[in-house]
Amino acid sequence: MITHSHGSGSPVTLVAHGLGATPGEARIPASGLPGTRVVVTLPSHGDAPDAPAGYWDYGRIAADLATVPADHAVGVSLGAGALVRLLSLEPDRFRRVALLLPAVLDQPRQPFTLQQLSDLTVGPPNYVAERRAALTRLEAAAEQLPGQVAVPDASMLASVSAPVLVIGAVGDPLHPEDVAKATAAAFPGGELWLIDSPAPMITHRAEVRHRLVDFFAG
Repeated sequence: MITHSHGSGSPVTLVAHGLGATPGEARIPASGLPGTRVVVTLPSHGDAPDAPAGYWDYGRIAADLATVPADHAVGVSLGAGALVRLLSLEPDRFRRVALLLPAVLDQPRQPFTLQQLSDLTVGPPNYVAERRAALTRLEAAAEQLPGQVAVPDASMLASVSAPVLVIGAVGDPLHPEDVAKATAAAFPGGELWLIDSPAPMITHRAEVRHRLVDFFAG
């Protein structure tokens, strides 16, 4: 894992992207946030080296994220799952957390193929081409992640006192709204925002940015 920092000063916000995210896509949740935004690039993404054998495990990714000192955190899909794992181990790790499009909580997700991820990619032609190219490095992830859970029991999150904003999608087969609902309910300070779109990071980008800015402002 490598990191790229944007901005300066406090607070420091860790931003963890989803599987197959392009560099530009990974930066979207950090847009407009004050202070320093530390955007991670997981292995086999962007300019990071390929993942070592057996890397694609929520615990291992969470351990990588734990090396970044931060006040706040934002995770998208895979990044959200890794943050959930980290919070189950260190419930006081962050002051505020936003989890976008969680794909799994305590029940295994359905198997998926890289072709399915590619077929479900929507947006401008340049973005679609970049994302499909990014997916070609992730065969091992598609093999290893199905069947895993972010936490074995959602009750492990009951000690997290920080406010947690969960943003879910309606109609996205890879990020079911039931998972978003269960994730928000697992946190004592959980707040759910369901967006009526299968691709809210594309269709509601401005609204998501404003909501994140307001949320982290406290």
